Amino acid sequence: MLSFTKDDVVAKLRTVQGPDLDGNIVDQGLVSDIFVAENKVYFSLTVPAERARDLEPMRLAAEKAALTIPGVESAMVALTAARAAGSAAASPPPRPSGPAGAAPGAAPGGGPGAPRGGPRGQRAKTEVPGVAKIIAVASGKGGVGKSTTAVNLALALAEKGQRVGILDADIYGPSLPRLTGISGRPEQLEGRVLKPMEKFGLKVMSMGFLVEEDTPMIWRGPMVISALTQMLREVAWGELDVLVVDMPPGTGDAQLTMAQQVPLAGAVIVSTPQDLALLDARKGINMFRKVEVPLLGLIENMSHFICPDCGSQHDIFGHGGARKEAERIGVPFLGEVPLALPIRETSDAGAPVVASDPGGVHAQRYLEIAGRLLDEMARYETSRRPAPSIVFE
Repeated sequence: MLSFTKDDVVAKLRTVQGPDLDGNIVDQGLVSDIFVAENKVYFSLTVPAERARDLEPMRLAAEKAALTIPGVESAMVALTAARAAGSAAASPPPRPSGPAGAAPGAAPGGGPGAPRGGPRGQRAKTEVPGVAKIIAVASGKGGVGKSTTAVNLALALAEKGQRVGILDADIYGPSLPRLTGISGRPEQLEGRVLKPMEKFGLKVMSMGFLVEEDTPMIWRGPMVISALTQMLREVAWGELDVLVVDMPPGTGDAQLTMAQQVPLAGAVIVSTPQDLALLDARKGINMFRKVEVPLLGLIENMSHFICPDCGSQHDIFGHGGARKEAERIGVPFLGEVPLALPIRETSDAGAPVVASDPGGVHAQRYLEIAGRLLDEMARYETSRRPAPSIVFE
């Protein structure tokens, strides 16, 4: 049982001065809904985006104040940008580099940590130090097996020789702890940086490691976006060739913000074959296209069912819909994954099929898809390179 309440947190935060030493952060309305779970406190402070760097000391003061409450073991406090009515989704403004910053080790000028401009006047996208490529695995709706696909795809990329991490970006329904069989809490390194969990050769981070499985995350959009940004940029990923992001289902604020502000190398869309699922998949495709994120391909999950007794194929949800859709819109088709009992059983057991049976027929499907994905990534990188100039001497 918790030894403190939200009221205790609010009372303590009233001791933190607001911007320009004017009043306190609670009475000024800067504090978001406070979430308390397992002796941890989560909240965000809404500030003008242009003042975010100047107000970092205020965020630190709020964090330190929360930590002085008896029984509080840790506090996650984020700055979020104020959002005008009718504007795009608010998102966490950048913070200075260093132990308390959002991107430890980021280069202040040029180089791998430097911001890069986005299309159509978007905010600059800041690279994640040490991470070469970030791939989003997304779907237009839930229930299509996106998370199972994402973790097996990450494992297949590792089997192909890539250094791989996976981020569970579904705050409301994190599934990576169950899929990987990982329990426990991440170790906190210097400052606010977390050490990712590791299993099967993957580096893994999920909100599910920070709260109990049955704890509901009753958060509004800005807090969700802040948490996502912290799990991406305040984790010691080390040197990775690929970071796979298991995106939340749908096309809401969190998905749009990730697509706009994270330097994605591309997106993979997961769908089942039937028309209704493809309608939702098109929404995800259109979202990534509008923010000019490359579409690396479609995967048809639950493509067909093979009877374990007689070996006959049954197209329970139809078959080939995602392939036809990919052809129609000019997006690569990466492959089909069947509706198979071993895939479900190994996922439920926390030992995904690519890890538990890498030589099996089902793992082979994911390995083939991973190979095509690597080819698409290489092809896209080649297409982006400027043509060589010919100099006559």
